[in-house]
This record gives sequence, structure tokens and C-alpha cells, in this order.
Amino acid sequence: MDGFLEVRDLGKGYGEGDAHVDVLDGISLTLQEGELCALLGPSGSGKSTFLNLVGGLEHPDSGDIVVGGTSLAGLSDRGLGEYRRKELGFVFQFYNLVEDLTVRENIEVCRYLAADPLPLDDLLRSLGLWDQRDKFPNQISGGQQQRCSIGRALVKKPRLLLCDEPTGALDSKNSRRLLESLTGLNASGATIIMVTHDSFAASYAGRVVFIKDGRVWSELARGAKTRRRFFDEVMDTVSFLGGEGPDAD
Repeated sequence: MDGFLEVRDLGKGYGEGDAHVDVLDGISLTLQEGELCALLGPSGSGKSTFLNLVGGLEHPDSGDIVVGGTSLAGLSDRGLGEYRRKELGFVFQFYNLVEDLTVRENIEVCRYLAADPLPLDDLLRSLGLWDQRDKFPNQISGGQQQRCSIGRALVKKPRLLLCDEPTGALDSKNSRRLLESLTGLNASGATIIMVTHDSFAASYAGRVVFIKDGRVWSELARGAKTRRRFFDEVMDTVSFLGGEGPDAD
């Protein structure tokens, strides 16, 4: 069955001659609409490069990426810009909020990029940011800043949400709150790819794809398992591949 996102034999390297390094080595992956998929791997495994390629921020050396039936390889730079604006939402590790804008204004800026944006007040309430809407980034917690970052991505109603280490700068309490927000968004129909090196974060996904040395090594589906049981399976696979992770609690 064709997927919403199809990645076919994707290759990407950097450097020339003896300094050339293959970061992605023929990765293939299919994602159905409505999935929450975690890409789990150690630093340098190629997972962030994969996300940049799916996001149209870089060009692959080989292979193809098809999103909603459209091949990114066939798009011009202008077409890629439209793809990012209309189809994608990005959530980064370090928030990238505008310090001189309030929470409401940070989200509102991105709202103008969409033809049919979400109602701003409803979004602020759903993210638990209503009481912080008139505060500036330096007046709210790291978890609230990350939820504001998610709001900027979601206000456009993207078909695909790309999250690069979204819990990387958060403590355990705010990490849990953020992951619960992402699973809630997924339950409402959002398609999400989350890149992480954290087994705990990955266990919130419905599917975990393990990346090592630029290749897909294994994958797990949660199905009807509890999150704790799925976490244990993720940890077992990480241990087999030579990595490590945190405790579930």
C-alpha cells in the first residue's frame, strides 16, 4: 500500500575525496497518514539529516522522497518553499522563538502563512498557553516555550509535523508534558515524525524506526502494548544495537 510519505533509497554524504562521509546509506521508509513515528538513533546516525531532507531543507545525493503523491525531486527551489510553507510544520530543540514577541504574537506570525489557519484562541487553550498568551519567551518556562513552538507549527494546519529532538532541552517533567501533547495531537489526526536519541521519548510513538550508521536497522510497532512494555522493547533493541537509554519512570 502506498503511504503518505515514501522515502526510497535515500542517500546523502558530505565532504570530498578521502574526507567524504556517507551519512545516509540507502534508507527507505513508508509512513501512513495519521502515524506518529519516532526515528531513534545515536548522535551521528543520520536521523537529523533524514529530517532535513524530508523537510526540503537539503537535497539528497540519491533516492527520492514522495509526500502526498508529490516527488520532492521534481520541485524547484520555489516549489520546495511552497511545500514547506503549506505542507510542513517544524519543531526544533531550541524553540527559535522571537524574543520581542509575546506567545500570542509568536504563533500569530506563522498564522499569516496559512490559507486556512487554526483559530488562535482555541489553539492557545489546547496547548495550555492561554494564561501565558501575553508573556514574552523569557517570562515562561522551557516547557511552555516548546509548546509555543509547537503552536507556531500547528497553526498552519500542516499535513506533516517534523520534530527534531523536541525534548532535548527539557527536564523530565516538561518532557512528559510535551510528549503527551504530541500524542494528543496525533490522536486528533496529525502525522508526526519525531527524531530523538531518547528511548523514553520514542516509547510514546506508535512506531519506532531504529537508525544506525545511516541505515534502518530495525523497527517496532506499539500496537496494543502499554507504553511501559513498549519502552522495555525499545530498550532491548537499543541494547542489542549497542546504545543506551534512560529509565521509563
